[in-house]
Amino acid sequence: MESDLLHTEKILADRKVFFLDLKENARGKVVKITEDVSGNRDTIMVPAEILGDFIGALQDIQATSDGESDEDSDEDSDS
Repeated sequence: MESDLLHTEKILADRKVFFLDLKENARGKVVKITEDVSGNRDTIMVPAEILGDFIGALQDIQATSDGESDEDSDEDSDS
């Protein structure tokens, strides 16, 4: 099935390269996320309609990684 590339981003991190590609085909839009480590590639596909949920989950993970609790995040959003 042919798909059109609408947008692409590339992120370099140490010996890894991440490609984020927004594509569209007959079934709709999808974000293809590919990790390349020394030529070995792993890919996941995220349907565009759940992209907001996916990004929200990543933001929650980032907040946890940065040491914020859920209460800290809630307080920040009230300001």
